[in-house]
Amino acid sequence: MKSTRRGFLATTTASALGWKAGQASAGERPHVSDPRATDGDERFEPSWDEQLTISVGQKSGDMIGNDDKVLQAAVDYIRRFGGGTVKVLPGTYWLRNAVTLPSRVRVVGSGADSIVTKIASTSVELVDDSDWYDQEITVSGNEFRVGDGVVLRAKNPHDGGDTVIKRTLVARSGNRFKLDKGLRENLWLSGKPTCASLFPLFTSEHASDVVIENITLDGNKVNNENFNGNYGGCVFLQDCNRFTFRGVTARNYNGDGISFQVCHDVVVEDCHSHDNADLGVHPGSGSQRPVIRNNRLERNNLGLFWCWGVKYGLAEGNRIHANRSYGISIGHADTDNVMRNNEITTSGKIGILFRDDARGHD
Repeated sequence: MKSTRRGFLATTTASALGWKAGQASAGERPHVSDPRATDGDERFEPSWDEQLTISVGQKSGDMIGNDDKVLQAAVDYIRRFGGGTVKVLPGTYWLRNAVTLPSRVRVVGSGADSIVTKIASTSVELVDDSDWYDQEITVSGNEFRVGDGVVLRAKNPHDGGDTVIKRTLVARSGNRFKLDKGLRENLWLSGKPTCASLFPLFTSEHASDVVIENITLDGNKVNNENFNGNYGGCVFLQDCNRFTFRGVTARNYNGDGISFQVCHDVVVEDCHSHDNADLGVHPGSGSQRPVIRNNRLERNNLGLFWCWGVKYGLAEGNRIHANRSYGISIGHADTDNVMRNNEITTSGKIGILFRDDARGHD
């Protein structure tokens, strides 16, 4: 067949395009090398030289205060602009409620000089039934304020199991308080319901792409009752993605230091979690691909606790010292994790506990 210049160019162009596409592995899309800010694209965007930054301080800064209200206002302000940085200047910040972190925010403290802590806990009984559809409770005493974070606990009146509900008090008349959300559980007096001022210091649900750096979180353990790590901690996350903790001190919580449940691609590095009543770092059930690197986990009840179904994680270069029971605990359906080059010393019971659980697939 007679060749033509047009045919030659078509063949050459097709070959070149095929070679260019071949730079990606077979069956894969090309690598994103030069992204643009595109409406609705939450995965890729340019690495900007500057984003919005505001400072919070007790005597100077863009926002002035020393409690949860000013910290919450700062991260919410950043959220309005699609992300940025909150700088927490030196001082002690006292919380009556958790600081809830939105997506795409970076919180940077001043190391040991920026301390976030909480008030002493108070627990009172409920004095009237609240049904599952209610959005209010009635308590004894007058210890609580509008805006307080609380946990409501009771025995389930139907099966005797534990009921645990985290809420915020948003309005009041006397000792009746409206809640930020409905109960969706029965709090009947037969189950001996209580209301306590217990909450995590930093928390988030269904958020992503958050960085916390160089800040001290103190749980005021001696003045607070225990709060289970499935609900609280110096840090408590639920259903989140791509959180990074770097240079964070999580200490003295009557519960866990850093706990995250069903959260993926969480990084905890160069942190110091110490003197917490329960777990130093708690990659919670179902969490995928956590990285726990170069931390000090000291004098907790347990240093690093891999919960159920934690997979494809990495724990390396950690110093795990003087934890009262175990240095590391791993078991039920925790598979495909790598633990290497960790130093585990002076554990009260066992350095590494491999939990033998017959339940589950793995």
